[in-house]
Amino acid sequence: MTSSNSAQAPGLVRRRVAAGATAALLGLAVAVGSGLASPASADEPATLTGIILGVGANESQRTVTWYSSADTAQKVQLVPTTQIVNGEFPADAATFDATGAANIATSGGFNRHATISSLKEDTAYSYRVGSEGNWSPTYSFKTQDFEGDYDFLFFGDPQIGSSGDVAKDGAGWVDTLNVATAANPNAELLVSGGDQVETANTETQWNAFLASDKLRQYPWAATIGNHDVGGKAYEQHFTTPNTDRTAPYYDNGNPAGTKSGGDYWYIYKDVLFIDLNSNSYNSANGGGDAAHIGFVTDVINKHGNEAKWKVLTYHHAIYSPADHAKDSDNKVRRVDFPTVFSKLGVDLVLQGHDHSYSRSYLIKNGEKQNPEEQPGAADVYPGPGGVLYVTGNSASGSKYYDITAPDNSGTSGAGNGADPLNPNSYWYNSVQNQEHVRTYVKVQVRDDKLVVENVRSGTCAAPNASVEKGNWCNNTPENQPVGSLVDKVTVHPYHGDGQALQVNVPNVAPGEFGWTIDGYNGLVDLGTAKETNGDHFEAAGFINPITVSDSRRSLSPWSVSASVSDFQDADKKFSGSLLGWTPKVLDSGAGAKASDSVASGYDDQGQGLSVSRGLGYGEQGHPRGDAKLGADLHLKMPDTVQKGGYRATLTITALSS
Repeated sequence: MTSSNSAQAPGLVRRRVAAGATAALLGLAVAVGSGLASPASADEPATLTGIILGVGANESQRTVTWYSSADTAQKVQLVPTTQIVNGEFPADAATFDATGAANIATSGGFNRHATISSLKEDTAYSYRVGSEGNWSPTYSFKTQDFEGDYDFLFFGDPQIGSSGDVAKDGAGWVDTLNVATAANPNAELLVSGGDQVETANTETQWNAFLASDKLRQYPWAATIGNHDVGGKAYEQHFTTPNTDRTAPYYDNGNPAGTKSGGDYWYIYKDVLFIDLNSNSYNSANGGGDAAHIGFVTDVINKHGNEAKWKVLTYHHAIYSPADHAKDSDNKVRRVDFPTVFSKLGVDLVLQGHDHSYSRSYLIKNGEKQNPEEQPGAADVYPGPGGVLYVTGNSASGSKYYDITAPDNSGTSGAGNGADPLNPNSYWYNSVQNQEHVRTYVKVQVRDDKLVVENVRSGTCAAPNASVEKGNWCNNTPENQPVGSLVDKVTVHPYHGDGQALQVNVPNVAPGEFGWTIDGYNGLVDLGTAKETNGDHFEAAGFINPITVSDSRRSLSPWSVSASVSDFQDADKKFSGSLLGWTPKVLDSGAGAKASDSVASGYDDQGQGLSVSRGLGYGEQGHPRGDAKLGADLHLKMPDTVQKGGYRATLTITALSS
């Protein structure tokens, strides 16, 4: 089949787009350069270089970008790897037409990019770029399940060339990619913190950045750093999905000028990612922080309910520990961004720029959310509005910044004062680290938690360009080897006063429909559903116990009731009426009696637990004491329910006279 980047191919509407919503156009890619000085003649085949796999608008897409020495019609050819025989693509292999333009003079040649669409889950694919008779080498990638848990990797500032030795910087970057993907072969995204290179339009640095085949096997989600923004090579090498390239998102207000820019977003499984060009912070061009805030607000308002988590990425770290911690522009961002991010329900912010690692305390509205949160806490509970900010250290070893000291400028807002619990650190940072050792960040996305780990990808030994050139290093390989953790934190989301119910609907063999619920952090496990009578499925579980304490002298009656919302995964849902229960008294006391059973609406066409139903009660004159109430849950549902990760909330109400 043939697909064009200029319009969305049929059947690509994202599963999570709300009914009636318009799907965004998908024309993305990521490109790489070779520094070609002039195009090839018409009689010579085009030289194809700098191929890179990029992130698409959702998990069923990838982009591919490359440089060409000739201005010719080209495409991406794609096929499931199992269909390649003796290295040959079958005649009916899918093709996706490429678009592009001439590169700037210092890059030479032309750029091309295409969007691969309609990918199937759990499939190994092979691809190549070019045209008939002039194909590139073949590369491969693998899709995984389009629902459920996954991991992605975040990389701070490779900044190839910043040590003054491109080869050494490139060697460190390649080694980090090798270490990270070897340890996490099923990671699904590689996310950039910006500053891919030292000098924006120097193609020798881009070549070293793009040298690893890992960037042709795992999709790269690019971010513009201050060292990338000064030229057009960034836009030649990377095309990003759902990108706003209007004037407010360029630091010079001129998309047609000599700089790169743009804000973009995409959804990958259960995460809404939003990427900002933080170089544009001057409002003089009608852009700046206000424009970014408008972009983030608009995207979350339109698409926030299509994902369970919200992750922002931009280059300039606003909560970092080193040379840039007190930069005037970051102090402005530190005032402009946090309150909006808290109100919009952002979960995690990934940043670069300061070439050191930090993990913030949970920040709400520009202040530490909980003054009692301890430095280095292994588990954090954001509550409404708490946001975790992470700064990535150098992924290549080309440059490190040393941690700086707090001052007396305050412990909120733009201040850089000391942490009362750890006076050597800034007030906003739970963890600060600089060993002059390469690291990367691993993020585990789970139904009901995010796990963030900072992982060593090197030691003091080479490849580590900054240290090789005489910088200090503080690392003992026997105790801090490659793969060891600098830091780890688990973020548990806020569920309010109710109980969150999680239901996953996976692919299953014919005749069986799988149900699982993560019991972690209060989720309720309904087990695995079994097909019954060939037309519906049943699952069972029990709620977390409810404790009732009544020490009143009046001995007045009391009752506890609950109702459940619809089970929903973005635009897919089924009614809470399909859930019923049988209340129980687990521990007697306070005169507790169990309320009547409620049938699933599947059985009696009723409302089930979609309306408030009694769980237990105590009558007038009951003795004082404590009781514990529970309930067996029974869920019956038709076999037409679509695959997905469904959640519902059980809202509990206690009444007393």
